[in-house]
Amino acid sequence: MIRSMGTKDKSYLKGQLLLAMPQMGDPRFHRSVIYVCSHDTKGAMGLVVNHVLPGLSFKSVLEQFDITPDKKVSEDLAQRPVLMGGPVENVRGFLLHDKNFITSDTVHIDGTFSISSTLVALKAVARGEGPDHMLLALGYAGWEAQQLEHEIQENAWLTAPATEDLLFHTAPDLMWDKVMASIGINPAMLSGAAGRA
Repeated sequence: MIRSMGTKDKSYLKGQLLLAMPQMGDPRFHRSVIYVCSHDTKGAMGLVVNHVLPGLSFKSVLEQFDITPDKKVSEDLAQRPVLMGGPVENVRGFLLHDKNFITSDTVHIDGTFSISSTLVALKAVARGEGPDHMLLALGYAGWEAQQLEHEIQENAWLTAPATEDLLFHTAPDLMWDKVMASIGINPAMLSGAAGRA
């Protein structure tokens, strides 16, 4: 069963990317790209998709759960990084993937991306039956009601459309620059001052 997250109100940022402005004060989010999984009147939740956790691979996470990957996928999983999804519940795993992979806990985010977060999904990946395109993140970034809107108003974040190319085919260390370029912004020209009209 696929569930939808959030609301259909286009004023919310579900399914979009947040880009940390260069003057971001919180070092945990320096040059972060965050995929917004849900956003409504109660708050927001997203995954940092460009900060790699050093020393961890997708395969090593599976092994921590006593899941042994099939030989046909073992090499690929050993090369896949695990991302620091955010500072909240940083031992909880989230599989961000294309919409074509569905498990009992899959949540449909938009017409392109879905998220799963149980061992069922990890076991499917280990058998070679997982999604074609995926990212594994530990933890998430969360905002209380109106907190994200306030941070955007204070010029902490830019927003950009999320694409499969950016999320699944861009190296994490290049993603922030590539997303900035995709929206026509030269980071050197950004000002940290919030404007008031």
